[in-house]
Amino acid sequence: MYIRTNTLLCRFGKCSKKVKARLFRSYCLCMYGTALWNTHTVNYIKKLRSCYHKCIKTFFGYDRLYSVTAILLDLQLPSFDTLLYNYRFSFNMQFICSGSAVVKYLASIGL
Repeated sequence: MYIRTNTLLCRFGKCSKKVKARLFRSYCLCMYGTALWNTHTVNYIKKLRSCYHKCIKTFFGYDRLYSVTAILLDLQLPSFDTLLYNYRFSFNMQFICSGSAVVKYLASIGL
């Protein structure tokens, strides 16, 4: 995430907040496989949360002591915990829907 944020900062550092927010959402918030992070320790998740907050503050030019909650509300970005919850919920719903489709298909062919 640090690398992605630094790349965006170098290329689009002078853009407006609205453009930066769109770029950050599309380029940095894509965390593939987060729904399967059940085996990671609490410290690992805390480090990722800290990385997320530092990247937001760096990319949007906020002071390091500025409130993360105020930043997220100002930029209309989700918190790290909300991201994890949404990814897990989406994964579980896709799994449930695909599972029921498979069961219906197997029942229709007589298995």
